[in-house]
Amino acid sequence: MRNFFKQTFASLLGTVLGLMIFFGISTTGILLLLVAVTSSRDTTPEVKDKSVVVFDLSMNITDSAPGSSELLQRALSGGEAPRMTLRRVLDTLEKARLDPRIVGIYLDARETNISGNTGFASLAEIHRALEKFRESGKKVVAYGVGLSQRDYYLSSVANTIILNPIGLMEVKGLSSQPMFLTGALEKFGVGVQVVRVGKFKGGIEPFILNELSPENRQQTQKLLDDVWGDWRRTVGSNRKITPEKLQAIADTQAILTASEAKASGLIDRIGYMDEVVTDLKKLTASDETDRSFRQIDLRNYAQVPGKTLGVERTSQNKIAVVYAEGEIVDGTGEDGQVGGDRFARVLNQIRHDHDVKAVVLRINSPGGSATASEVMQREVQLTREVKPVVVSMGDFAASGGYWIASDSSRIFAEPTTITGSIGVFGLLLNGQALANDNGITWDTVKTARYADNQTLTRPKSPPELEIYQRSVDRIYSLFLDKVVQGRKLPAQKVAEIAQGRVWSGITAKEIGLVDEIGGLNAAIAYAAQEAKLDNDWQLQEYPRVSTLEERFFGRAIQEIAAILEIAGVSVQPSNPLIAEFQKLQQEMLILQKMNDPHGIYTRLPFNFRLE
Repeated sequence: MRNFFKQTFASLLGTVLGLMIFFGISTTGILLLLVAVTSSRDTTPEVKDKSVVVFDLSMNITDSAPGSSELLQRALSGGEAPRMTLRRVLDTLEKARLDPRIVGIYLDARETNISGNTGFASLAEIHRALEKFRESGKKVVAYGVGLSQRDYYLSSVANTIILNPIGLMEVKGLSSQPMFLTGALEKFGVGVQVVRVGKFKGGIEPFILNELSPENRQQTQKLLDDVWGDWRRTVGSNRKITPEKLQAIADTQAILTASEAKASGLIDRIGYMDEVVTDLKKLTASDETDRSFRQIDLRNYAQVPGKTLGVERTSQNKIAVVYAEGEIVDGTGEDGQVGGDRFARVLNQIRHDHDVKAVVLRINSPGGSATASEVMQREVQLTREVKPVVVSMGDFAASGGYWIASDSSRIFAEPTTITGSIGVFGLLLNGQALANDNGITWDTVKTARYADNQTLTRPKSPPELEIYQRSVDRIYSLFLDKVVQGRKLPAQKVAEIAQGRVWSGITAKEIGLVDEIGGLNAAIAYAAQEAKLDNDWQLQEYPRVSTLEERFFGRAIQEIAAILEIAGVSVQPSNPLIAEFQKLQQEMLILQKMNDPHGIYTRLPFNFRLE
């Protein structure tokens, strides 16, 4: 029966799309039609007295809202987990704290987002918002069947943590397992040559080595130790467990059963979902005969106006929050990328907007094109001359991400932010062996010695490599100068802490690359203070999404998701083998995004991730 519904829905969707194409209905007309249909009724959710906000921990939380093309793709595929922006999550949690109708938050950890898209730096700010909610006297309850370390980082805030009797939870520490493609490239006859500066620049190692270099291993170990140390301190403080005990659990148990977790003090109770519902019914004064407790989903509650609670501001004075999230690429870029030209235009517009009194540049990027980074950094510099520009670093603000941050008024980072990576590299590929092995050859006619130096048909000669190396050295020197001038640090010190090395936010503050430890809210508060706005200001986010897109896509996706759920279409967690293939796919996508006109990049190691 489930397959029948799936096939019926797919056939129906295909028929509708086919008719749209056949009759030539314009995109605008379709949008207007669907907007009219979906907005024909009042969509403001109702909040009943004594309600609990349900926070699904499997939700993807990103800095910026998805673009229209990404929204359409999600709507048609129905294959992505629920999503909210970090700013919206924080505002919604604060609204719940102030709303007398809300008596608690239920952290639903029954499903795990195994992709782990939300990094620990973003989770840290959500963690603080949940702590603030709990300290107001309202209850936080967490329940899970399998608690990952990311889930538990937030769940540890709860007054009560319940784990299913058959459930498991992990306290296993952190690891990073980069994928190396060197052997495969050699096997298929793809030649690789690199030019780089900085002994820690691990971005090119997957293409030239079969394992981590000693320098890269050293920096990765230090970074993991810093992030893991913050996890142990935060969780330990919430649960009254020493970091040393958590380390012992990680070293001896790693995966705990429900009874083991309770015995260790990691959870409060072992129970089933129906027992959790019974408890939440009591908290919300729900009738015992009701199917469930009085509740509202976090995403729906976000739609509830908060002006009367003092959450929503209205002012002529604007603080612009610019989200630079994703790979830094030359040109305008696509959804999920930081296009240098596009973001430069945004900053230029903000600089000339007299209503914008300060700028918060939220960076969540591993870097990318050196050219694009320089284009944006110049606009940051010019904007800072007329109004404060404060940087808030997210999960990543490294290499090219640090380049654009270096000349700001002040830099905020979380303890677990990955930053630094002040280094430069160039990756030179050629397919000579691959082609020759398949009977393909080339011949060349040219008018100068280096006329064909950008060819992919052969390796670069030593003199050609020297040309590329000079270019990389020049960019690296420029990078160092920008850090020296922007951060007001001695050149010798910058040279020592650069070298392409990656740092955690807490260590970056110690060595002067970061000014303060704090999240997006702290950066916004500082920007308001610098602009002397007191409480008379309003946030304005960039890049901006049109109201039409927000109304149509936001509502349409919810409707389509509901239809998919009825039809039995769901996304199952990927198995480990599929996950590895997905990692390989991501590596290939990163290569496609490398479009710097000079082939020079300031970027983190390609496949760096914490697991």
